[in-house]
Amino acid sequence: MNLKSNFDLQHPFFLPLWRRVVVVVVTLGWTLVELIDGNAGWALLFGASGLYCAHQFFIAFDTKAIREKDKNDKKDDQGEEP
Repeated sequence: MNLKSNFDLQHPFFLPLWRRVVVVVVTLGWTLVELIDGNAGWALLFGASGLYCAHQFFIAFDTKAIREKDKNDKKDDQGEEP
């Protein structure tokens, strides 16, 4: 497992829309909490990550490609011997 796969938001876990909405709402909501508390640095960090998640989940998200990749990964896992 490489570092890039840890930050890959194009993952089958996020196929249900509600999970993507929750992640974006929580990160942008936490941005507001940090702004209200006066922590501009943390607000910037969470705001940027929330906007990145919104872009990845609602603009760049390709459900067909993710399902196909997941199906191929499962086939590869079944074909390997322990």
